[in-house]
Amino acid sequence: MSRRRRADAAARNARPATDYRGLYACASLLLVALAAYLPAIQGSLLWDDDAHVTSERLQSLHGLFQIWFKLGATQQYYPVLHSAFWIEHRLWGDAVLGYHLVNILLHAVSAGLIVWIVRKLRLPGAWFAGFVFAVHPVYVEGVAWISEQKSALSGVFFLAAALLYLHFDRSRRLRTYWLALALFVLALLSKSVTATLPPALLVIFWWQRGRLEWRRDVVPLLPWFALAIPMGLFTAWVERTYIGATGNEFALSLVERVLLASRIVWFYAAKLIWPFGLLFNYPRWTVDAGVWWQFLFPAGLLAVAALLVLAARRNRGPLATFLLFAGTLFPVLGFLNVLPFRYSWVADHFQYLASIGLLVPLSVWLTQIAQRYPAAKRNAAAVAVAVVAVLGILTWRQAGFYRDEESLYTETLAGNPGSWFAHNNLGSVLESSPGRLTDAISEYRTAVQLEPRYSQAHFNLANAMSKLHDPNLLSEVIAQYREAIRIKPDYPEAHTNLGTLLVGVPGRLPEAIQELKLAEQLQPESAQAHSNLGSALAQDPGQLPAAIAEFQTAVRIEPGLALSHCNLGTALAQMPGRTGDAVSEFQTAVRLDPSMAEAHFLLAMALSQEPGSRADALAECQSALRLKPDFEPAQQLLQELQGR
Repeated sequence: MSRRRRADAAARNARPATDYRGLYACASLLLVALAAYLPAIQGSLLWDDDAHVTSERLQSLHGLFQIWFKLGATQQYYPVLHSAFWIEHRLWGDAVLGYHLVNILLHAVSAGLIVWIVRKLRLPGAWFAGFVFAVHPVYVEGVAWISEQKSALSGVFFLAAALLYLHFDRSRRLRTYWLALALFVLALLSKSVTATLPPALLVIFWWQRGRLEWRRDVVPLLPWFALAIPMGLFTAWVERTYIGATGNEFALSLVERVLLASRIVWFYAAKLIWPFGLLFNYPRWTVDAGVWWQFLFPAGLLAVAALLVLAARRNRGPLATFLLFAGTLFPVLGFLNVLPFRYSWVADHFQYLASIGLLVPLSVWLTQIAQRYPAAKRNAAAVAVAVVAVLGILTWRQAGFYRDEESLYTETLAGNPGSWFAHNNLGSVLESSPGRLTDAISEYRTAVQLEPRYSQAHFNLANAMSKLHDPNLLSEVIAQYREAIRIKPDYPEAHTNLGTLLVGVPGRLPEAIQELKLAEQLQPESAQAHSNLGSALAQDPGQLPAAIAEFQTAVRIEPGLALSHCNLGTALAQMPGRTGDAVSEFQTAVRLDPSMAEAHFLLAMALSQEPGSRADALAECQSALRLKPDFEPAQQLLQELQGR
């Protein structure tokens, strides 16, 4: 056998072992990630998770169609993300374990893709970078929070598209190009921050070759830019138009936005290098061009950039790192409004992708140092394991805060006691806990003191105080509802609750009707809004026809709701000559909900007024008492019917 054939045979024999080592390493990435995130695996739904886990109205095939083709059907227009949630809901419904496992799996896949990309770029430290990414605590928010599946899912598509494009850059195979482009489109439709991939690829090519060629480097990426730029602008428009990223909280001048952007870059770099004091909600800085020290952030950033430009003549790596990190952060630097800026200018999940541009070079640099010095090389493996272990412990601890909302907000307030957002959300958690209503009220009060312009906190405070049923608090409850409405006039729930409260206050019925009319105008297709208004109008005998009209509208909008038929029947029963119509409505209610004792009782009452219907009335009354034996009105009616 020739020397070349023996070499080929040896290579073939060696391949399986190499592949198995890679397979074991990938499995290790997943196992390490699972171990690090174990405290969050059974974590409950947090904050806006219920807006991402597929709602009942979107769980059908028609709902899937709406996810793709009806703007506003989901919180943000990320149809690939919400299609993934739709599929997951089909598999395990609302069980949180499945969603958490998917997030961890996606994160581990991204870690593996980072390994392949670093190896593709022929850099050392690929596996070290992958393991650091898998267990770095700055990613906990993006992995342990179900809503942030958008970060984990888009990260997989982003990195897979980058890896395939790097293959294309060498092979120039069109099939590879189109597959990479398809993955990039999926990334954009999962989270539009991935629009930064085309410029990131150009930075990598400049770093590799020292220059960019128009035909080789730029032209193939023009379609990518043509997709990325409109998607980024479209998402910014959706944030402003549909999600509400407008108002005084976002009113910054260009100079202030520059001050903010430079400070954000420093913040994220610091958290990545020193991942301590991580919070779900960081303090929202006051950006003021009149404060001299705030100019130190852009000045320092410019100085670093200038030094890196000068150093690029000998080593382009540091400047490329800076461009990748800051460039991928651009969508969240404050030049574009996003709703979370209302609570804080920074959030850990904002740097989920951008951090890779800094984390990978740091991992490569540390590996190069270890390879350069014999003493360091001997201990490199032990040091790498120690670093990963420390980061894993920090992640394990951080993930524990995401096991439930009370833990998350309590920890947030320990690090940021001025977080009105966390006070309000903690109040909501406490309000739903038995015996903790007064604690909830205290949290809501703190929230409105810290941020008087937060309408939801005023609304929540009014709701909680109304549950105390204390007449001495009535005026304050009304004042809190009115303050919520003053801040946010198009707040249907506040109009509804205020109107419902005023119905029971002597002499305030006209005000109640006015509030409920406003709620109905804001929600014209809400059966409940029409029903609420009908109930208020029914309190005034002179407006009974108008009440009937509202109940009829409610029944038309939601014909399957037994309570609406009961309301309509009750109103009709008060109109001369309409008892038969009332009986029909009550019969419909009983058919829709046979377990509703009140519907049986109301039907019995109406039948008792109809000649020759005593036996039917008696049967319905007995049905009501079988369902609710201590139902006193039904007991009285039964005695009357039996005495006839």
